[in-house]
Amino acid sequence: MIPKFDSLPYGDYQSPEYRPGLISRALPSATFYFRIVRIIMRASYKAKRERYSDEDWYQSSRSVHRAIERTGGSISIKGTGHLARLDEPCVIIGNHMSTAETFLLASIIFPFTPVTFVVKQALVDYPVFKHIMRSRDPIVVGRINPREDLKAVLEGGKERLRQGISLIIFPQRTRTVAFNRELFNTIGIKVARRQGVPVIPLALKTNAWGNGRLLKDYGRFRPQERFFFEFGEPIHVDNNERAAHQAVIDFIESRLTEWGLPPLDAV
Repeated sequence: MIPKFDSLPYGDYQSPEYRPGLISRALPSATFYFRIVRIIMRASYKAKRERYSDEDWYQSSRSVHRAIERTGGSISIKGTGHLARLDEPCVIIGNHMSTAETFLLASIIFPFTPVTFVVKQALVDYPVFKHIMRSRDPIVVGRINPREDLKAVLEGGKERLRQGISLIIFPQRTRTVAFNRELFNTIGIKVARRQGVPVIPLALKTNAWGNGRLLKDYGRFRPQERFFFEFGEPIHVDNNERAAHQAVIDFIESRLTEWGLPPLDAV
């Protein structure tokens, strides 16, 4: 059953105009990460003690959403109506650009369907944050042995989808601003076809939350860059995995081009 939390509006969303305070304007990265670390520490404390519920996860994600806006950032969300009209779980397949999607997607998706991630092993071993991620019962992959990863996702996906839990899958090997279709695998398509559930393509632009050099999750925060999330229409895979995979890629590339980030082969 989908929880009825204090959710974002169904349909499109655009952050309201907001002028941040003097400190946020002068030191956006420092101010933003101060807020983010507080959110993570509170959430991790509860998760470590096994008191971090689905609603807590949703509210933490909303807090990150508010932190972005309070620091001068702007978020655009489109296409959630496609999620609202589903009466079954789905596989959400998107590009992966920054840490932002890991933090924000719960507040966007959870009002419509219970959801979890397919994540790399490092995220469930990451200091402090590991308690939060483990509480979400994600599917964990090593990204060393593709065959083992496929087995883990197919088996884990079957279990969760049959429980009514949707999956968020980022088929890229790593986070990157430029979209390279050659590095975008079909693992999400395979899960959806085997379980007979639809695929929802997700295009996102989150490079306002930069990837750092020493600590990749904590790069420069650039509030002048808008965050974009857009969900596409459901794709029913049937037996044609190649066509479904191409449809996802076409959707993502078209939106990134619209947002000023053409794919690698178009640069």
